[in-house]
Amino acid sequence: MARININRVFISGNLTHDPELRYTPSGQAVTNFSIANNRRYPDQSGEWKEETSFIRIVAWARQAEVCSEYLKKGSPVLVEGRLMQRSWQTPEGQKRSVVEIRAFRVHFLSAAPRAEAVEEKAVEEALPKEEEGEEEIPF
Repeated sequence: MARININRVFISGNLTHDPELRYTPSGQAVTNFSIANNRRYPDQSGEWKEETSFIRIVAWARQAEVCSEYLKKGSPVLVEGRLMQRSWQTPEGQKRSVVEIRAFRVHFLSAAPRAEAVEEKAVEEALPKEEEGEEEIPF
């Protein structure tokens, strides 16, 4: 029997801070931000409790630039991506690791009509343009 591994995440929440846009030495854009995801549930006594999870998100390439340009602290988003764990060692020799979501898509959930238009424009700009005579590159 074949082993199947699935790593797909959908999560919504509000940004906890403005996105931080950086560029790698090779010029690739990368943006980091965190979202707060709230859960409301009744405990055993019937009293309502609220629980908040803070989730780190990483977006790359044109999507990173669009997120940095149009999102800000408090913006509601829906993120589709995969869980990813990174590990590193600090200059002091301490081991660190983090689990974050590598975003495939970031959907802006703002009710403002401008935000919806911006999202559509960003999606169109992010899609590769086909030029005559250009061959598709298989991945």
